[in-house]
Amino acid sequence: MKEIVNTKIKFIEPFRPFAPVILAEQVNHYFSGSNLQNQYLPRYMQMVAPILEDKQEQIQAVCHNGTGRLQAIRQESNPFYYQVIEKFGEATEITVLLNTSYNLRGEPIVNTPEDALRTFAYSDIVLLVMGNF
Repeated sequence: MKEIVNTKIKFIEPFRPFAPVILAEQVNHYFSGSNLQNQYLPRYMQMVAPILEDKQEQIQAVCHNGTGRLQAIRQESNPFYYQVIEKFGEATEITVLLNTSYNLRGEPIVNTPEDALRTFAYSDIVLLVMGNF
């Protein structure tokens, strides 16, 4: 999966990691660490946590030296994103997705719907999901 994302949008060095995004309730099924108390889970990609050994191969696209730069999603803070991950989990039994900033190499991070459409048009991405704009 890393290679696909790198070829279609990011164009970054292969050693640079992508981040896992996960349902907050599922964090302890994939990650370990004393800093993972439920009330302090990271809402953004701001904390690195060890990935459980038996899960590293299952989520290898977001595993970097046995760790992941974790983002935990709560239903009340982002219901749409939560539902996307939840539905993926129902289909695959994996409640972790690869997460990265949405921008092409050398470009600023997408900030508007127009930016999103422009980036989509200039990449090899096959699907773009956006809200009602």
